[in-house]
Amino acid sequence: IEIQRAPLSGTERLVKRAMDISLASLALIFLLPIMALTALAIKLDGPGPVIFRQNRKGFNRQNFVMFKFRTMIVQENGDAVTQATRNDPRVTTIGKLLRASSIDELPQLINVLRGDMSLIGPRPHALAHDTYFETVLGDYAFRHHVKPGMTGWAQVNGLRGATPTVDIISKRVKMDLWYINNWSLWLDIHILLKTFVEVLRKRNAY
Repeated sequence: IEIQRAPLSGTERLVKRAMDISLASLALIFLLPIMALTALAIKLDGPGPVIFRQNRKGFNRQNFVMFKFRTMIVQENGDAVTQATRNDPRVTTIGKLLRASSIDELPQLINVLRGDMSLIGPRPHALAHDTYFETVLGDYAFRHHVKPGMTGWAQVNGLRGATPTVDIISKRVKMDLWYINNWSLWLDIHILLKTFVEVLRKRNAY
């Protein structure tokens, strides 16, 4: 028998949402100069939009559009989405720096303020990957019991980056489910602090 925690209670969601709004608002204010310079660098680096938009599944499997700074020459958002690999030729010159430093993820602060995402939660995957992972992992769908996050328990425990094999995504799912089953405000704060360390180490970032 496998027991899974039910979705967060109304009070827990309210507390988590309050932290998301307050911290995401502050982050946007302080990071706005960096985001503006990033947008300029992307425009100068070559043709294409500054913001990359891709459909993802959120809380209760509801679709939303996730924002990132564009780091590739392709704009995949359909039934076939190829994950980035090390030394991927599709990654632009400025994109390599943005991905290594996770600056490309900063536009997701808008997703947090809109309520599509949380600062902390299971990382959302492209719809094409979601569909595949759900067919090979029976407990994959439980990740949608909470909002997806900009960072999560899996990412601060060495599972940041691509998921090229079922074994890797299985490990990530186990950590995502552990997070859901053990959620607390202090756990979110702990993950947020560890995220800064992981970004500085640039582990598995490409």
